[in-house]
Amino acid sequence: MNEAIVVQNADNNNIQTGGFTRGHNVIAVASGKGGVGKTWFSISLAHALSKQGKKVLLFDGDLGLANVDVQLGLMPKRDLNDVIRGRLSLDKVVQRYDEGGFDIVAGRSGQASLSALPTQRLLMLRDQLMDLSHEYDSVVIDLGAGVDRTVRMMAASATRTMLVATDEPTSLTDAYAFIKLGSAAGMSRNISIVVNQAQNVIEGEKTYKTLLKACENFLRLSPPMAGMVRHDPKVKDCIRNQTPLLIRSPNCEAASDIEKIARYVDETLKKAAAA
Repeated sequence: MNEAIVVQNADNNNIQTGGFTRGHNVIAVASGKGGVGKTWFSISLAHALSKQGKKVLLFDGDLGLANVDVQLGLMPKRDLNDVIRGRLSLDKVVQRYDEGGFDIVAGRSGQASLSALPTQRLLMLRDQLMDLSHEYDSVVIDLGAGVDRTVRMMAASATRTMLVATDEPTSLTDAYAFIKLGSAAGMSRNISIVVNQAQNVIEGEKTYKTLLKACENFLRLSPPMAGMVRHDPKVKDCIRNQTPLLIRSPNCEAASDIEKIARYVDETLKKAAAA
């Protein structure tokens, strides 16, 4: 990967967070591109944190392309669209996912208006989420892919952003772009890398080091590795059956990897709360 990659910001409407305080118990999950398993990882992380005894909220922040509910086989009666349109407050659209032991705020898939919200509406949604976060030990935000205005704003609300990438060149390139734009927005020091679908531990570490080297050479940044999730056919099976991995195949390699990352997240949140 080299700096000849052109990283463009198609959105000139940067949101200034000013003195806004990040949610000390909020974790954002992002990706430079789609198709890397970001939503599956968000669900699995929320579930793993819940299994640790935490009270967890999973917020589907992929406005316009939401699919947390689809992966879990849910048909929510209320979702973010009700909040955006002012019909309900955010706390009124929270749905309990009993099988996983955590709460969900569902998005609205295919609703273009949600992905192009005016800045003030986005700020209102963020503020409601920060208020709601006080009722939980951990809040996991499943962000949309890419680095658009909504993603940057929601990521800026989190203590740490978990950037999911695979060994595909396009994934690494887009992950680097996310970090570069995050750096310009003051978010870079809060990003950790998750390597998904690693063929094995050695290959996973190789993928991380490729991205790390680009960041160190061109950005003078060294984002830490939160962990890796090894490629496991059980993952595809659980997605196909709309059932969380830690329920359907709790003893597989990928499940073990997710639980390890959840421990990393828990320690990160504890440090943030103590700071």
